[in-house]
Amino acid sequence: MKLGAVLMASGSGARFGGNKLLCPVDGAPMILRAFAAVPAGLFARACAVSCYPDILALAEARGYLAVPNPDAAQGQSASIRLGLSRLTDLDGVLFSVCDQPWLRRDSVERLLADFSAHPGCVCSLSWQGERGSPAVFPRDLFPELLALTGDRGGGGVIRAHRGRLRLVEASGAEELRDVDEPPDLDRPK
Repeated sequence: MKLGAVLMASGSGARFGGNKLLCPVDGAPMILRAFAAVPAGLFARACAVSCYPDILALAEARGYLAVPNPDAAQGQSASIRLGLSRLTDLDGVLFSVCDQPWLRRDSVERLLADFSAHPGCVCSLSWQGERGSPAVFPRDLFPELLALTGDRGGGGVIRAHRGRLRLVEASGAEELRDVDEPPDLDRPK
């Protein structure tokens, strides 16, 4: 089974006050923490989609296909379409936001293993039954993902196929916590 990954790193960071992905969290820029949690080496091909040249350079140096996003203002759907368009020949693709600095590689590996055991399902990381990110989608749902518009992610596709959703528990609630504003950088307790 060949799996891919799309790391979505195009957010404007408006609530944060700028590109939050270069902000250090526990001693490392948030984007490097995302690369460590979802390393390119786990996948047949992995893309990092961003409107920031410095993020694309960091991604390329770590083995990701760097995909420029000139349509970042359109929201998450643009990143999904751009990244997925490079991976449509694969069996499944993981989509991950890059502002969850406490996401762990072992949880991502468990998520990929669950998808490999259930390749017709959408497998999503969760905490106590609440769906979060990242999520892995099977190839037959790629057309629906490619048709997304606006600032919407894969949640609508998941809701349209609720019976195919599998939740994979994270190691802790902090893994699903995203950073939107500077106070969110405080280490979860």
